[in-house]
Amino acid sequence: MRVAVTGASGFVGGAVCRALVARGDEVLAYGRRQWVDTDRVGGAAYTSWDITEGATGFAGVDVVVHCAGTVTDWGPAEGFFRTNVGGTGRVLEAFPGARFVHVSTASVYDPYRPTRMATEDQAPARRYVNAYGASKAAAERAVLAGARDAVILRPHAVYGPGDTTLLPRVLGAVRGGRLLAVGDGRQRISLTSLGNLVRACLAACSSQRGGIFNVTDAEPVVLDDALREILAERHLAASPLYLPLRAVLPLAALVEGAFLLANSSRPPRLTRYAIGHLAVERTLDITAARRDLGYAPAATSFRGAARW
Repeated sequence: MRVAVTGASGFVGGAVCRALVARGDEVLAYGRRQWVDTDRVGGAAYTSWDITEGATGFAGVDVVVHCAGTVTDWGPAEGFFRTNVGGTGRVLEAFPGARFVHVSTASVYDPYRPTRMATEDQAPARRYVNAYGASKAAAERAVLAGARDAVILRPHAVYGPGDTTLLPRVLGAVRGGRLLAVGDGRQRISLTSLGNLVRACLAACSSQRGGIFNVTDAEPVVLDDALREILAERHLAASPLYLPLRAVLPLAALVEGAFLLANSSRPPRLTRYAIGHLAVERTLDITAARRDLGYAPAATSFRGAARW
């Protein structure tokens, strides 16, 4: 199978490349960086491509795994939509006729209320707390409209070796022996290991089924259990301290407003989007992925987190 992977220089895309090459597929890797170490993409042929700048057509590709995009909780809306929507459109145009596997996000679900074992038909929502969720929802619509044979994968809180988001954010909240968190610690959370997301991408490449699929670890975890496991794996003598959501959300809104007024390019440490990911239940039903893609995820584990 000849597979093209976008975002190959990134956290998820690089891992997908390595797994596809190991499986024996012919892989064409595309990323925004001018150069990457060949080990990062498993020795695949690498081409620098900024998807916001357009491209010509690429022939002879069976499947596209689209991992490229802007993944952050802060920045001008125009940038999110240029990359996540406009860039996705250009990738669709570049590979006409290929099966399209689109790595989306659980941020397309309604961020203003808890997500309790949500099924795929509960998103996209009508409201979003930032441009990231809104742009990813618009990208999903573009894929469904523009791809003949599309699979959309919705992971939540992806973690693993090379993680630049979840684990650094958790560790960055450690203050004087306390890990500051929001909620009561008893909320259940669906997490997605990098390994499980890669399994889902490979299953989607091989499956004859299209559609939208939640992709998480085997079962949700209790937030307090997950945080304590991360701290133990990192050998940190700290324990979680939970702050009430009602008090923290207004503070986050004030912080965001101050950064906007200052026209700061640096993201604030505290955002409503980041709080919303873990402060209330965020669980996803993965029945459809198990049934239609043959997805068989492993359980949540932070084993080896000390090396991240």
